[in-house]
Amino acid sequence: MSGSVTIEPATLESLPDILHIEEACFSAPWTRKMLEAELNGNRFAHFLLAKQTVASGTDSPAVVGYLCYWIVFEEVRLMNLAVLSSMRRHGVARTLVIHALHTGIDQGAVRAVLEVRTSNVAAQSLYNGLGFRQIATRLSYYTNPNEDAVLMELEPIIVQPQWLRSSVSQADSRVRHA
Repeated sequence: MSGSVTIEPATLESLPDILHIEEACFSAPWTRKMLEAELNGNRFAHFLLAKQTVASGTDSPAVVGYLCYWIVFEEVRLMNLAVLSSMRRHGVARTLVIHALHTGIDQGAVRAVLEVRTSNVAAQSLYNGLGFRQIATRLSYYTNPNEDAVLMELEPIIVQPQWLRSSVSQADSRVRHA
């Protein structure tokens, strides 16, 4: 990976970048209207962006991934996680999830849940590595193509310090507040 990756909150101005990643990563992507409603109208929704700074530092950082998650009372619900294919297996997704879990803990959450396609073995491996476990299967949950979902949970939410060390470097993974 050339350059560094930073994690920061998304804004409405980030919508075109999020939409681009959404369309590049999913067979049934959320629409612009759906994403805008989450960014602007859902008080439980949070968005994080992963931005890569080019080594030369001359261009503005490019958005390479994002995470939409909800914090509803004591629960973190991971809604959509997407990383551009060129940036996968570099710790970007892991770092986004860890930041969401930290935020959840800070806001009193004790449990995290998510659904993932049964065919998405890489994502399941990521979540298993963070301590999530499979608790159920939701039949025909996804469309385009039709597929079951694995429901996973992490309860209680525990974030191991070594997870950040094995992810994107700690200095680069701190959330910058706009």
